[in-house]
Formats: sequence, C-alpha cells, structure tokens
Amino acid sequence: MSVADRFTRWITGFFTLWVIIFALLAFYNPDFFKWLLPYISILLGIIMFGVGITLDLKDFGQIIKQPKNVIIGVLLQFIIMPLLGFGIVLLFKLPYQLAAGVVLVGCVPSGTASNVMTLIAKGDVLLSVTVSSLTTLLSPFVTPYLYYWLAGTWIPINPNAMFIDIFKIIIVPIILGFLIRIFLGAERAKAISYFLPSISVFAIVLIISAVVAVTRDRLLLVAIPIVIVVVMHNSLGYLFAYLFSKYLFGMTEKQARAISFEVGMQNSGLSTVLAMKFLTPIAALPSIVFSVWHNISGSMLANFWSQRDPEI
Repeated sequence: MSVADRFTRWITGFFTLWVIIFALLAFYNPDFFKWLLPYISILLGIIMFGVGITLDLKDFGQIIKQPKNVIIGVLLQFIIMPLLGFGIVLLFKLPYQLAAGVVLVGCVPSGTASNVMTLIAKGDVLLSVTVSSLTTLLSPFVTPYLYYWLAGTWIPINPNAMFIDIFKIIIVPIILGFLIRIFLGAERAKAISYFLPSISVFAIVLIISAVVAVTRDRLLLVAIPIVIVVVMHNSLGYLFAYLFSKYLFGMTEKQARAISFEVGMQNSGLSTVLAMKFLTPIAALPSIVFSVWHNISGSMLANFWSQRDPEI
C-alpha cells in the first residue's frame, strides 16, 4: 500500500475521532473557528462536487432492474425519518428550536456514508447508491416542503428560498462534478477524485467546528436530551426501514440491509447548513450530534451484519 493510500485511509477511517477532537477544540477555543461560519455552504458544496465527480450513470441501472425497490427506498427515506423526528420531539417536548432542528434532520436525504456501511454489511450496494443518489437529487423538491409542513409553525421558513439554496448547494456542485467527469473521462476523473474522501472529511469537520463555536454557550444545557433524541431517531430509522422493506415489501435480506442504512443515515452536513441559514444556530445542534452518532451506530450495525450471511 502506498503512502497516499495509507494517508487517505487514516483520514477517513478516523472520521468520528476527528469530529470529536475538533468539536472539543471549537468548544474551548470558539474564536478560532467562528470565522468559518460564512463558508459552511461552500464547504458542503465541495463535498457535493466530490459526489458528482464519482457519479456514474451505470449506478442508476438499478431503477430499471429493480424499480419497485428503488421507489420504496426513496419513499421510506422521506416518510420514516421526518415522521419519526416529528413524533419524538413531541414525545420529549423539546424546545421549539431544537424540535425544528430534529425534524429538519429527518427531512434531508440519505447520507453518503450509507453506501460504505452497506458494503461492509454485505448489503445491496448498487441499490444503496441508487437510492442515496436519487434522494439527494430530489432533496430540493422535497426537503423544504416537508419541513414547512411538519415544523413550519415552530420556526417559519420560506420553502421556495430553501429550495433555491439546496439547489445551489447540492445540485449545482454535483452537476459540475459530473460534467468534469464526462469531460476528463472516468480514469482521469478517478485520479482527481482520489483524495476527495479526505477533503470531504476535512470539510465536514470544519462545518461542525464552526457550529460548535457559535453555539458553545448553549451546548452543555441541551446536550443530554439531544443525544437521547438523536440516538432514538437514528436507531428507530434503521429498525423501521429494515422491518418495512423486508417483511412488508418482501425485499431480500441484502436489499433490506441497504434500505436500513439509506433511511437511518442522514446528510447531516446539509441539515447543519440549512439550520444555520434558515433556522437558528441552536437548531443546528441535532445535526451535529447526528453526524457523530450515525457514523458510530452505522459502523456497529455494519460490523454486526458483516458476520451474518445475508443468504441464510
């Protein structure tokens, strides 16, 4: 293994550790990170550019091969997590700013880490990639209006303005990355995208650090209830998605594992950016906790399933 390979694996393999370290640094030295706040949309755009440059139209072949499963996966993503988030915040009677943040996390598309977890868990990787790609592309048309419907009375937003922002932050960078991939060719694009996972990790860490820095004074007051709510939201997302896809819709074990990760793991980077712009800094805290926790829980679930043959 080359030095570059080891470096990339070292950076991406300790993602959760980097998040915790930099979050602590931001908490104790907030002024050092506050200047990043105006740039968090750009940082997320860099991440989405990386998604675009690795996007292959062949990935969408699953729409033709198993259209029912793809459609079900997309629908479960935009039904289970938003409604779970709404129900949980009512159960715990969270303050309106935190409640709005939890619902927003539920309304964003799948997280890209779901594809990696599905691979480790011996799930249907192509189904996972297709569903996460589609939910991401559909997010401008779904996320603003889902949030407005469920939580618009807590913190009102202009859903059309959020639509435009998601389009600029998510869709435009993805299209640019995809066009560069076509222009350069798959092999050259692959060489350019070699370090993109490390850059994405770096960008997410900086986004989280900026939010922790500006919410430092309130963070400790809400840490425990937010952790409990996020763990429940994420865990029930995995569970309901698995049970529905396998026992209600008749998917195979491999497919059910893929959908479980697609539904349970959210694009918390996007929800952080949207919360900071359209809601309040406090409303971004659930997204930060989710970003840390879903990587921990996803790794644990993936390792558990990796030791169990899906064909049995």
